[in-house]
Formats: sequence, structure tokens, C-alpha cells
Amino acid sequence: MTEAGELIIGGGSGVASGQAQPDARGPAADGMDSPLAAAVTERDAETLQMVRRALGDRHVLLAFQPVVMARDTGRTAFHEGLIRILDDGGRVIPARDFISAVETCELGRRIDTLALEMGLAALHRTPTLRLSVNMSARSIGYPPWKSTLLGALAADSTVGERLILEITESSAMVMPDLVSVFMQEMQRLGISFGLDDFGAGYTALRHFKEFYFDILKIDGQFVRGVHADADNQVLVSAMIAIGRHFDMFTVAECVEDARDAEFLIRAGVDCLQGYLYGAPSTKPPHAAQMDRRALRA
Repeated sequence: MTEAGELIIGGGSGVASGQAQPDARGPAADGMDSPLAAAVTERDAETLQMVRRALGDRHVLLAFQPVVMARDTGRTAFHEGLIRILDDGGRVIPARDFISAVETCELGRRIDTLALEMGLAALHRTPTLRLSVNMSARSIGYPPWKSTLLGALAADSTVGERLILEITESSAMVMPDLVSVFMQEMQRLGISFGLDDFGAGYTALRHFKEFYFDILKIDGQFVRGVHADADNQVLVSAMIAIGRHFDMFTVAECVEDARDAEFLIRAGVDCLQGYLYGAPSTKPPHAAQMDRRALRA
């Protein structure tokens, strides 16, 4: 694992003599020696250190966001479990501040393991819950993550049927063969798989025949404002057609505008997810349902 203080942003290297060579462009040509670059590097290192402390102290929460049926938006198809990491003051550390830095190191695997552990616990507590949990393809070979999953499946056979593992498009393409074999093994145990952020990465279409994803989640960059964007309308319609052809359930992410939702429903998307239908909440779904029943009583 790369320690936060060891993150290398840039630097020169020697040639045959082994001695460092001067940069012909000047010492600050690449911006690495600028005060701003130094401040950014220091800030990133501090953020990673905060994340490391939070994981060690288990200052983490799972937030639940509903994914609703397009044809009946009052019905929830499943919830997505989103891990929230808290700083020393109890504030959520924005994922964008650290997620790219931890993707390839053990810190990322620990985040995946905690998210899975909390998601499995929620499934065990609530037999009617169906939940998706995010993971990196790199976690497949991480023993604590794998043992957490297999242990929960052994303890409660119904968990697999209600668990969805979401793998980002870019992560799946890093090691497609490993992902394909893992998916086949887990699907035999009832687990479903979602291809997250479709359109944001570089999936070769041939992999759809190898992967057998159950759910295709259309990246939000194509969804926001789609009602007024002819280019994105064509792209979203094509993604929905791909999902339909490969027998995948399609989900539009980041739905925040009713006009976008209307277009997506007309285009034939299966499910909608976004603030229009519910923000991520740390209150478990069954507790939220009880609150709504109490208000109606």
C-alpha cells in the first residue's frame, strides 16, 4: 500500500549515468515545484490520512438511495448502499477528494470491505431489502473482502439473492477475465451484478457477451439535461437498446429534473435513480418506511 506521505506526483529520472538530468524546460515548467502544486499535494496527503484514521476508528456510515421503477416511480426496485467516511469532526469527507488516490492501494480495498460488511448487515437485518454495494474489481483478490462475502452467504442463504454488486465500467476493464470468472461463480450463488457508470469508461462491446451483467447503469453525464440535449438523447437511447439486447435491466443515474425523467421513461429505461426520487439517507429503508406509516396514521 502506498502511504499518503509517499504519493509521488511527478519528478525527473536519471539516464545512463544514473544522475538526475536538468529539465530543459525550466525547473517549474511542469508546475510540480509551484506553491500551488505543493499545497495540493499536502492537502491530498492530509485527506488520505484522515480517511485512514476514519477507517481505523470505524467512523463510517452507509447511506441508502432508492432506485425506483420507471413505470411506477412510487415503487422502489432496490436501494444503493453508499459508504460515507467521516472526518474527526463528524463531517463527511467528499469521495471525490480521495477515491482516485485509493483505487489502486489497500486503502481502497479496506473501503470496499467495510461497505460490503455494512451492506450485508443491513440485508441480514431487513429480509425485504434488496441492496446494491459498490466494489472495485481489484477487491476480488483481496482476502478480507472475499471472506466477508463468503461468510455472509454461508450464514444466510437469502442474502445472495438480494445482493447486487456494482462494478464501475473502468474498473471492470482493468481485469476483464478475472471479473468474468468471479461473476459466474457468484451468480450461481444468486448474486446480481451491475455495470456502474456506463458510458464514462471504455468498455469494449464484445465484453458484454462475456460478462453477463444483470444491470446497466447509465452514467449521469448523459442523463443531466437529456430532455434538451439531442446528442445525449441519441446516446442514452442507444445505451438502453444495448441493455435490452443483452437482457440487462437499465438504470438512469443522477435523475434530478422531472423533464429528464419524462424523456427517460419514454425512451424505455427500466429504473431511475437520483435526487428527484430521494437523496442518500443514513436512515435504513425499513426505518424510513416506519416513519412514513406513522405520519399517515
